[in-house]
Amino acid sequence: MDFRRIETNGIALNVACDGPGDGPLVILLHGFPEFWYGWRAQIPALAAAGLRVVAPDLRGYDLSDKPRGISAYRANVVAADIVGLIDDAGRDRATIVGHDWGGAIAWTIAMRHPDRVSRLVVLNCGHPSAMLRRIATDPRQLARSWYIFALQFPWLPERLARANDFRMLVRALRGSSRPGTFSDDDLARYREAWSQPGALTAMIDYYRAALRCRPPSTDPRANPRIRVPTHLVWGTGDRFLGRELAEDSLEYCDNGRVTYLDTTHWVQHEAPERVSAAIIAAARAPSPASPAPYTADRRAE
Repeated sequence: MDFRRIETNGIALNVACDGPGDGPLVILLHGFPEFWYGWRAQIPALAAAGLRVVAPDLRGYDLSDKPRGISAYRANVVAADIVGLIDDAGRDRATIVGHDWGGAIAWTIAMRHPDRVSRLVVLNCGHPSAMLRRIATDPRQLARSWYIFALQFPWLPERLARANDFRMLVRALRGSSRPGTFSDDDLARYREAWSQPGALTAMIDYYRAALRCRPPSTDPRANPRIRVPTHLVWGTGDRFLGRELAEDSLEYCDNGRVTYLDTTHWVQHEAPERVSAAIIAAARAPSPASPAPYTADRRAE
């Protein structure tokens, strides 16, 4: 594995890379509150299978740039960062894999830039339109999503997250996962990432932007239909996202399927071999014809 600093979309991202340079390109997008290290079990397995693996710290996280302002963390802006990584690799398309917030970015890339995606693999993250619909109509999902609203306050969430050596974030990880999922050594790495100047505010600004900025699925420049082959991998013990979100999300996919696993939200940590196998199968599948770039005019067809 090697690390690069890649300029994209006006910022620089810290990126972990592995695997042969000419292998099928796979981009792994972590969620909150992780960083590239959240894919530590998958990166060597995918590289050993002959895939070219790129795992960035998303903007705002760990060693990547942290632009100021909530609007800098809109899903469509972060999606453009990832398209720049495909360009940097000299490729037309990539298999995009995302977990949690990384999954939201993956959905957005597939909506806004379908011609740059060969396959989509999403772990425990609903399609943005399905998520909005569930929160609006299902009191159970609304209750599960309480933290999204709690994170809207200025400065207070950062102060609480930082208190007592990040105890709140540590408890969130360990309290929502199976015992032993996150070791003391793992948490030391996470604390180091969370301690980077500006990181906590940037990480939380993803949630602020989600409520204060236009959702990507309602943007007239984005088609909510997912036209690329999509594989959802869903841990059924997720405390944050109900299983029904997976089925709702498939309604937006022209070619989608779901695999349910007996894990929590942290599916790639608790079932690493199954997740790696799903990614390898997606990346190795014959590439479908590239969908044409979406425009508002095409939506009326």
